[in-house]
Amino acid sequence: MAKKLFILFFVVLNIAQAQEKHLKNIQKLTFGGDNAEAYFSPDGSKLTLQVTNSEIGASCDQIYLLDLKLKEINTQSLQRISTGKGRTTCSYFMPDGKHILYASTHAYNNACPEPPKPIDGKYLWAVYPEFDIYMADLQGNIVKQLTNTPGYDAEAVVSPDGKKIAFTSTRSGDLELYTMDIDGSNIKQITNGLGYDGGSFFSHDSKKLVFRSSRPKTDEAIKEYKDLLAKNLVAPTEMEIYTCNIDGSDLKQITHLGKANWAPFFHPSDKKIIFSSNHHSTKGYDFQLFTIDTEGNNLQQITYESEFNAFPMFSPDGKKLVFSSNRQQSKPRETNVFIADWVEGDATEIIQEQNLKKHIQFLSSDALEGRLTGSEGEKKAAEYLAKELKTLKLKPYNKTFFQDFDYKVRLNPHDTLQVTANSGRNVIGYLDNKAKKTIVIGAHYDHLGRNQHNNSTKANSKGEIHNGADDNASGVSAVLELARIFSTNKTVEDTNYIFAFFSGEEDGLIGSKHLAETLKNKFPNITAMINLDMVGRLDKDKNLTVGGIGTCPDFKNIVEKNKPAGFHVTLDENGIGPSDHTSFYLKDIPVLFFFTGTHNDYHKPSDDEDKINYYGVKNITDYVFRISNELSNLSTVTFTKTKINAQKTTPKYKVTLGIMPDYTDKGDGLHIDGVTEDRPAQKAGLKEGDILTKINDCVIKEVYSYMECLSKLNAGDEVTIEFKRNGETFVVKTKL
Repeated sequence: MAKKLFILFFVVLNIAQAQEKHLKNIQKLTFGGDNAEAYFSPDGSKLTLQVTNSEIGASCDQIYLLDLKLKEINTQSLQRISTGKGRTTCSYFMPDGKHILYASTHAYNNACPEPPKPIDGKYLWAVYPEFDIYMADLQGNIVKQLTNTPGYDAEAVVSPDGKKIAFTSTRSGDLELYTMDIDGSNIKQITNGLGYDGGSFFSHDSKKLVFRSSRPKTDEAIKEYKDLLAKNLVAPTEMEIYTCNIDGSDLKQITHLGKANWAPFFHPSDKKIIFSSNHHSTKGYDFQLFTIDTEGNNLQQITYESEFNAFPMFSPDGKKLVFSSNRQQSKPRETNVFIADWVEGDATEIIQEQNLKKHIQFLSSDALEGRLTGSEGEKKAAEYLAKELKTLKLKPYNKTFFQDFDYKVRLNPHDTLQVTANSGRNVIGYLDNKAKKTIVIGAHYDHLGRNQHNNSTKANSKGEIHNGADDNASGVSAVLELARIFSTNKTVEDTNYIFAFFSGEEDGLIGSKHLAETLKNKFPNITAMINLDMVGRLDKDKNLTVGGIGTCPDFKNIVEKNKPAGFHVTLDENGIGPSDHTSFYLKDIPVLFFFTGTHNDYHKPSDDEDKINYYGVKNITDYVFRISNELSNLSTVTFTKTKINAQKTTPKYKVTLGIMPDYTDKGDGLHIDGVTEDRPAQKAGLKEGDILTKINDCVIKEVYSYMECLSKLNAGDEVTIEFKRNGETFVVKTKL
């Protein structure tokens, strides 16, 4: 058992380290209880922190000192330096390193005030009016009381130049920021907007403050805030990060993320801010550390491990980060303090949303007329892609970035004899890292044009431009951004990269088949192919499907541990699917497929850029970047055939219900992602979210059995359809 527990701990530690690339040598400093708000002494040798742990006599928040120079750190290393009476909060070192500030209620009552209970299910913080700010020495002796005004005075911090103290107070009737001189004199109000302004810290040059604020806007929110504050309560569920000068001027809202963004601290450069946030979460309680620049751009996720990470502080020399987390818990509701070496990282590797937007807007503009394979719009798109690859100084796949191909397209889906000759063009760039292995990252850039090939899901739409912003300008933008990162970052990965943009996908994976057939002759060391097709419409629940994880034994672990915070990732083992990765799987190449699902605009003129979820595209691109890095470090990548036989052919069928299927095998039927207007499924009353289980007596388990059932039917047949909706089974009839 001990060996198994060690192995489990080792695996968890490795997962965290793999994702948390900015944190190295993470060390646990406390061991039990609720430990938070740990802050460095001016010389970085000590921490002061807030502790609740009945095992050491701290039944209510008290302030403790921890000497980081100790050879061995354990629970006995903590030295209490508050009175042990009342409740304390927010300690901070004075400039001499021999005294601390903290707020306490002990002068009003030796007993610990009760924490608030939720009202109407809302999580609440208490704003105890008994809090005043004190200065104490490191032996626990209070040497000075700095505030003595009715109401809440707490959250005191000291400027790095040792001249000012900032704190939060209700002395104005609202929770505002104040400053005072280091001796407690010259108190000035800094903020005056309605809302809880608190948790402030100085910039390293002592010229600015960063803080979090609730700032209610609507009449309802304002009333709720005022009503709660009258009861000495706040609901800390909607907060954003702000900065201002230390005199209150130049007030600027930095984040616009929604939900709770708090515990900010300036990066050593003063050009970025690290903070805790649950903006990404669909369930509320999932707080991770993020950084953002002071202009509100370049948001980066720092922590991934556990569901609570907060109170980050850099050491004075900028080399360490201390933070609180519920990782490595020994008991539920336990929070401990951790310290890590800070690794700055390469700014080039931050996904640039403006790049993604630029690519999608161009590719899905009316000027390209839907990028139909063989059209002038396709040629313009190909030239744009080639120019981007050339700008990145990538090598052409052959003598040029273009790979031309010819094929025949069937314009009438009901007439197998009516075919037309057509030609297309793949665009391919190569990053030569002088490695022994190569990864292909690809996406198709063609779409439906003006529906000349009759692939639209909108009736009578011939002549209308189908811009395909999601399908698949979104995937193309992600691949271009990955090409930028891998070709310009400081790291030389242990793999080469092929960045491939396929045409002819909408007519049957034509371009990717052409590349896959010739690829191994030129690059026999291909280890994996990553396909991004329709990653632009992440839904409110942040659902993402990753297919192909069964094509290599290492894929599942890598995909799961690098998952973006708040995403619900469905794993699909199959190497065969309705996109270009299938062409490579059939050549015994391990594949991964990223897909946010179909929607009501799928294959319609309404698939436009204004509906793109850029938060989703950005995070999925970063997800693929992390996965690609891990794949590049694998010494071997083993190909595995999945349960859908590689030689299985798609059944030919002459009819359609007019549904957009979820291609993930969920085992309980075919999940419907959308229904095409004026088609049999819509006429029968089927809706998005329904689960198709039978057509007549033919059982449907997933998309392949669905196609098998359709292959047995003819136009004009009247069929019985069985489906589930919200757990209830329905049976309807429709004519094909």
